[in-house]
Amino acid sequence: MLPRFPAEILSTLQALYGPQELPPPANALEWVLWENVVYLADDAKRAEAFAMLRTRVGTRPEEILAAPHEVLRDIARHSIVPDNTAIRLTTIAEVALAQFAGDVDSVLSAPIAKAKRALMRLPSIGEPGAEKILLFCRAHPVLGLDSNGLRVLQRLGYGSELGGYSAQYRSVHRDIDGLLPTDYDELIQLHLLLRHHGQTLCRRSAPHCAGCPLADRCAETARTVARV
Repeated sequence: MLPRFPAEILSTLQALYGPQELPPPANALEWVLWENVVYLADDAKRAEAFAMLRTRVGTRPEEILAAPHEVLRDIARHSIVPDNTAIRLTTIAEVALAQFAGDVDSVLSAPIAKAKRALMRLPSIGEPGAEKILLFCRAHPVLGLDSNGLRVLQRLGYGSELGGYSAQYRSVHRDIDGLLPTDYDELIQLHLLLRHHGQTLCRRSAPHCAGCPLADRCAETARTVARV
């Protein structure tokens, strides 16, 4: 039986992990910068790089464009290729100025489909990223999911594992959208808890099913038991 969504999942993960701390971005452009300030680094290094960007450069497009490449590269030093990340930050600033007149928040109040399309014009922002921005900016109560949160819900029986990532993402939303609350605080905590659960216990490989309070409803647990 599928757990009642999201109340049971939210309460179960809150009991396991406690309330999750909100990430530092304060507006839509900062969320885009947060996602791009390092590449394939952990949350601690991302937070360190973002704090350096704020203090050494600033997060307004004109501040980023005025920054020397060497400074942006140093901020992005935890990335696999810091030079490429520095260029990406500059590109984000250029797009923000050219297509949003420097004010990415201006599109947040548009109808959700239009707002998502606008945000997806920014580098590296696909549909999940656009929905995450809309959620954390409290513009639209939509549950943006990263790959960890998506995997957790799929293992709990929501959506399909067929097709590419976009098809899987939309299939999960087809199953859950009518069940979601409209309270932003609950949705934000649900996003953060699903992500954290996917990073810790419900990992892509070698998940720790024995320690998971949702294991009795999880397809991955059933597959693991069958293999044993």
